[in-house]
Amino acid sequence: MLTGAEEVEIHALRAKGWSISAIARHLDRDRGTIRDYLNAETTPGIRKSSRPDVFALYVPYLTERFDEDPHVWATVLYDEIAALGYGQSYQTFTRHLRERGLRPHCEACEGVSGRATIEIEHPPGEEIQWDWDELGAAPWGGTAHLLVGTLSYSSKARAVFAESEAQPDLVAAIDAVLRRFGGTARRWRVDRMATVIVPGTADIQPSFVPVAKHYRVGVDPCPPRAANRKGVVEKSIHYLTQRWWRSADVSTMGDAQASLDRFCETVADARTRPPARLPEGERFDTDGNPRRPTVAELAAREPLLELPAAPYPATLSRDAIVSRSALVAFEANQYAVAPGMIGHTVTVTHRLGTNTVEIISAAGAVLESHPRQRPGLGVIYRPAEHKAALEGVVLAQFPKHRPCPTKPNRPPGEAAKAEAQKLLARMDSHGDVVVDLDAYERLATSDQQEGA
Repeated sequence: MLTGAEEVEIHALRAKGWSISAIARHLDRDRGTIRDYLNAETTPGIRKSSRPDVFALYVPYLTERFDEDPHVWATVLYDEIAALGYGQSYQTFTRHLRERGLRPHCEACEGVSGRATIEIEHPPGEEIQWDWDELGAAPWGGTAHLLVGTLSYSSKARAVFAESEAQPDLVAAIDAVLRRFGGTARRWRVDRMATVIVPGTADIQPSFVPVAKHYRVGVDPCPPRAANRKGVVEKSIHYLTQRWWRSADVSTMGDAQASLDRFCETVADARTRPPARLPEGERFDTDGNPRRPTVAELAAREPLLELPAAPYPATLSRDAIVSRSALVAFEANQYAVAPGMIGHTVTVTHRLGTNTVEIISAAGAVLESHPRQRPGLGVIYRPAEHKAALEGVVLAQFPKHRPCPTKPNRPPGEAAKAEAQKLLARMDSHGDVVVDLDAYERLATSDQQEGA
């Protein structure tokens, strides 16, 4: 390996017309080394590694992944190639990404500049921040609505999918997230969503006041045009979207919810936080080294309020058309209806805290009341009596005779031929058709006389 001064000298000697052999003898170096430096194949101060380039095996895969998604996180790619046999550290992996320039340049993101921010003190157990995350082009169709809740002190996050962002769905999702936390903080921080806050004011919606009373919490809206006041949940949304959703291999809402729950418990809760999050007496281990707590460890220190035994009794309601199989869809499951309702529009309701799903006709009559199935499983709930009734309708519609053949050879029969002969004889007896022009002349003359 040459020094920087030696590289300058060999280029100067080469410019004077020295041969590679003469330069090598002058510097007492190998001719191949001199040739590599002159051809810029070697950089001064950088020694080529004698170890095999393990990372090169994964470059084609990483290139394809960056072509598919230029903004995919390095941690996601590291997990993927680690499962494919990559054994080096994450720091070595990111260094290879930078040195080889594998991530494509994005001009649209380059010009985005951040705003000034300041840290906000969050006492343990004091606040939960809420926000919706709208995930477009979901594998099961349409837009997926994900309610994310984050404990402000520990950054512990849990999220639940909902079919819409209406207030009953919001209440159901809030309760589901709180059950995953095992309690609730004393105050809820929300942006100025119309289902919670009266638009244009800082007042709570009258319909949401009983919800807050049910869970014994206070509700704090973000100041106008300052949604970053709930920056903890915004960061959680960014983390879950980039770290989990971008590469989640799911096909239904139920699959996505199960995958997200596993990710939050095994990956998100294992994130480490700065030692300053701990009390002063616990920031160092016995050897005097700084101790970085995990999100799960910090969350265990949060004194959460106990939840009510049952969720707030909001009513979920969906309009649905009864399918040809006498089924209606609700929460990614299907429930049976009497066969006579096929093609009609009905309303499917579920009151939180109960275990039943009711199907109501357009006239307001309760048609069915079924046990509620766990959402997202794709269950078809059809009781025996509904199955028997539908089978009877299906069997009654079967034809009782054998279907007619579709490709027979059936030329005209004797009776048809006899009728054809009669028609031919009639044509022969009349001969050619004669047009009498005198009739047209008489008609024209009569019209002229009437006009006079």
